Amino acid sequence: MQQLYLVLLVGGLVLLAGAVAALLASRLGLPSLLIYLGLGVVLGEDVLGIKFHDAQIAQNLGTAALAIILIEGGLSTRWSDIRRLLAPATMLATIGVGISLVVTALGAHLLLGIDWQLSLLVGAIVSSTDAAAVFSVLRVLPLPKRLAGLLEAESGFNDAPTVIFVLLFSTVPLEVSPLEITVDLLYQLTIGAAIGLAIGVGGAKVLPRLALPAAGLYPVATFGLCVIAFAAGGAAEASGFLAAYLSGLALGNTGRLPHRSATRSFAEGLGWIAQIGLFVLLGLLVTPSELPGEVLPALVIGLVLLLVARPVSVVLPLVGFHVPWREQVFLSWAGLRGAVPIVLATFPIVQGVPGSQRVLDIVFVLVVAFTLVQAPSLRPLARLLGIIPREAPREIQLDSVPLNVAHAELLTMTVPPGSRLHHTTIVELRLPEPAVVPLVVRGGRAFVPLPDSYLEIGDELLVVTTVEHRAAAERRLRAVSRRGKLAHWFGEHGEPD
Repeated sequence: MQQLYLVLLVGGLVLLAGAVAALLASRLGLPSLLIYLGLGVVLGEDVLGIKFHDAQIAQNLGTAALAIILIEGGLSTRWSDIRRLLAPATMLATIGVGISLVVTALGAHLLLGIDWQLSLLVGAIVSSTDAAAVFSVLRVLPLPKRLAGLLEAESGFNDAPTVIFVLLFSTVPLEVSPLEITVDLLYQLTIGAAIGLAIGVGGAKVLPRLALPAAGLYPVATFGLCVIAFAAGGAAEASGFLAAYLSGLALGNTGRLPHRSATRSFAEGLGWIAQIGLFVLLGLLVTPSELPGEVLPALVIGLVLLLVARPVSVVLPLVGFHVPWREQVFLSWAGLRGAVPIVLATFPIVQGVPGSQRVLDIVFVLVVAFTLVQAPSLRPLARLLGIIPREAPREIQLDSVPLNVAHAELLTMTVPPGSRLHHTTIVELRLPEPAVVPLVVRGGRAFVPLPDSYLEIGDELLVVTTVEHRAAAERRLRAVSRRGKLAHWFGEHGEPD
């Protein structure tokens, strides 16, 4: 039990540190993954002494965490933002991934002398943009919907073909043919998409008809359907990642999803937990003392990827889609890498590919170094290209419970039969400042009351007040309900029974 308590203590501290790190990272314009990776490195054997070298566990947990992140991304992506971008996003996620793979592999082989199998593995591993990094950075930029939607859709789609390439190149000995790659790619993408859409669309029809005993079960059921889609895709030897993303996209955009806001908040919370746990785990997996020797190869491969492979993999697939050159430049620079490449780097280790531990070290250094370069420069680059105006405000982030920012609380009450609140006006309530009644629901119809609006039996009131004045507001409402608007003169102060 003492070991369990210690594990839970460390886990709780890591989650708390991760939450604080997210705030710090957002202010610096960096993906929080960098701080989480740093936490993992600090906890590792070279600093605090926690030893972790099990690539199989890292692969399993990392795959599950990526699925959760993609589900959250699907649930929070607006279909209206990406429906016209499916064709270019699909081209970027397939043809673009293939071009990036080939160009990066050529650079690694010709410039560094790395053998072909490891070069192809490195090229495949870093060819995918990272959904978590893209979602966390770009959603605080006021980008045009077309551009933001294209980046989000690409990052949601391109994990599937990347995983296929990495698994193919992880065979020992390396024996793959172009025909085998093409057939496998088509099968996994087609079947994975079909499974994800079938479960998502089917769930969207069934969930509204379920009478679950608690509202909190609807987010659990919705997320569970997406997990089923991921597992079903994998069991069918298709792309579980694509199935997970598309099922979340279908469910998140149905007009009849019960408790939509709560579901998205639930998914967002799970997504953050998955990100924190995933990046800390990957930070633990590497040995910092072995990284300095791979800094130069990582920088060379990263420069080839950033300056050659990524631009070519953007420009060529988008021919014919009339994407402005400014947006293509931004797309090229915004191809952020994050957890996905590091998780994929564990695949060849598990498969026993010679030299695969070096691949993990190179990928780790590359992700950290180029995230530090790319992420903070996205806003200045967007302004320089004229994609966003220099004084453009950030898009507001709406939440179902934003009152905690102002230390406020939202109270609800219903005027019961026999209450003296009946036929009392809003101004006669004389609620303590700054309490206010912003909304009244009567007979299923909501309206904003005026000071002289009368209350009636059965009215539902929303009362906004501060934390400090909540008790006083509650007492005043109870007093008026018991003795009317002159309750104070009758010695009624609304104390609880």
